[in-house]
Amino acid sequence: MGDENGKVSYLDIVKHYENCFRLHGDCCKGVDWPDEADAEKRYGVMLGLIEFDRIHPAWDSEISVLDFGCGLGHLYGYIGRHGFNYKYTGMDVSEMFIERCREKYPDGNFLCTDILKDNRDFDGQYDYIISNGVFTEKRELDYGEMLDYFKKMLQRLYAGCRCGLAFNVMSKDVSWERDDLFHLPLSDLSRFLAENISRDYIIRNDYGLYEYTVYIYKRKG
Repeated sequence: MGDENGKVSYLDIVKHYENCFRLHGDCCKGVDWPDEADAEKRYGVMLGLIEFDRIHPAWDSEISVLDFGCGLGHLYGYIGRHGFNYKYTGMDVSEMFIERCREKYPDGNFLCTDILKDNRDFDGQYDYIISNGVFTEKRELDYGEMLDYFKKMLQRLYAGCRCGLAFNVMSKDVSWERDDLFHLPLSDLSRFLAENISRDYIIRNDYGLYEYTVYIYKRKG
């Protein structure tokens, strides 16, 4: 595996998830979440990005949400089951996942693209962007390679939202770590956000999993 030069890249992470789907089918394990209840908990935490931001003018109109790295569209299903009225778009680099999403949800809006390579205008296209599980695994990438990918992607995603962005990473405050997961120290994260993204963010470490979720907001004035 690897890119055209044989080097390990973020696309190898995508291949890993596709292999999980081949092995387990359309369920939480198909996107490498080990437990259905914990996966459901994550969807609620991710949508908390919007609940925490009721002061934003976006609440005066239909809210557009991009589910970046949508995988098998499970967040879309969660939104429907809980009656949220959001203008949803699912986006993934995997044609396999997008094909499955379109089969399940023919009325949904699902896009297959790689925003690091796609030169189309992405800035300010969505009120909120949710990126659940995109940065939790690094697979064969070393920490520095994953950190570089994370920083590039986060800047691109932040530019794409008008109101806020949510993502999760693995915690360093655990009794053990896995080499294939992306355990991001809070010090590395806060330094990067303050210097390159925004100081207006919330860190959630209150939902009982070995990870944390970050909400980053855009404020005017």
